[in-house]
Amino acid sequence: MLSTDLQTYGLRLEDPSAGVQSRRGGAGPSDHKAVVVDGQTVMIPVHTHTAWDSPFMASKPDANGKSELRKNGIPIAVIDFPKQPKFYGMKTAEGIPYEQIATLHSSDVLATTVLQTCIRYQSRNKTCKFCSIGQSLAAGRTIERKTPQQLAEVAKAAVELDGVKQMVMTTGTPTTSDRGAAIMVESVLAVKAAVDLPIQVQIEPPDRFEWFDELKRSGADTLGMHLEVISDAARQAMMPGKATVPVSYYMQAFDAAVKVFGRGQVSTYIIVGLGDSQVEIIDMCRELILRGVYPFVVPFVPIGGTPLESHPVPSSQFMREVLQPVGQMLREADLLSKDMKAGCGKCGACSTLKTFEV
Repeated sequence: MLSTDLQTYGLRLEDPSAGVQSRRGGAGPSDHKAVVVDGQTVMIPVHTHTAWDSPFMASKPDANGKSELRKNGIPIAVIDFPKQPKFYGMKTAEGIPYEQIATLHSSDVLATTVLQTCIRYQSRNKTCKFCSIGQSLAAGRTIERKTPQQLAEVAKAAVELDGVKQMVMTTGTPTTSDRGAAIMVESVLAVKAAVDLPIQVQIEPPDRFEWFDELKRSGADTLGMHLEVISDAARQAMMPGKATVPVSYYMQAFDAAVKVFGRGQVSTYIIVGLGDSQVEIIDMCRELILRGVYPFVVPFVPIGGTPLESHPVPSSQFMREVLQPVGQMLREADLLSKDMKAGCGKCGACSTLKTFEV
């Protein structure tokens, strides 16, 4: 599948300014470019070490945004680049560019990292080795804390000017035991008061599962709690701080969250290529699906400036051998991305999983 190959190998660009501007570092997806392949918008790595050596090259887009895709110099397809959103040209009353508050993902998803710091990122002994949440903040491309008012202002503009269809709010993990739930509650309340927009919130499992009820009451439509890595050995190696929260606690949190948000409205990221075997990934996805949790399986993307910037990526074959059985399980369980109200799984641009659901 072409999209799977592109997400594995990455893409070289004759015109780096094509489409929506990409960014290096920060909360994901970073080092990517939104590209329309076969009618589906996918996020393709363009700034990674694998992309620099990719056999795929995109020509400079024509006046209609269409570009010739070549593999080893041979034309194989025509792709499109979504246009730069209009809200990127605006600023708040304080003079903060809207794009430092929220960015466009895919072609119609507004995404923001409400708190751009994390207790785990501050320590080399605790940080997730694939994470670059602090990079965009250090480079001055974003602000540390987005206020509810700022988020509401930008969300309203993104809907009215660019037809944004959903919003994803994630956060670095704060020192508080609610793991960011309180910040999300006030943020969702403000956005929902300003504009009718489906919202997914993403946090670590909080200390009290009553927070799920609070988030739902605030207007959050779906919830993401991200395992990312599965086996004990891989979790200790890749995210030693986050590994102190056992998988068993995630499972308890998933069960509690599904009771509040509903089957298929709770999701988790699983990153392929960080040490988990195909069997471990597929078995975990089976368990999650039985619990009513959507496993959003994505390929690992090495980001410059992180400890894993030169870590190998999973092969296209490896990805297909994982995505095919997971897609079949999702289809048989009728737990499909299209039925999700909001979130990364519904968007699907960072993985080709949804194409395996049909």
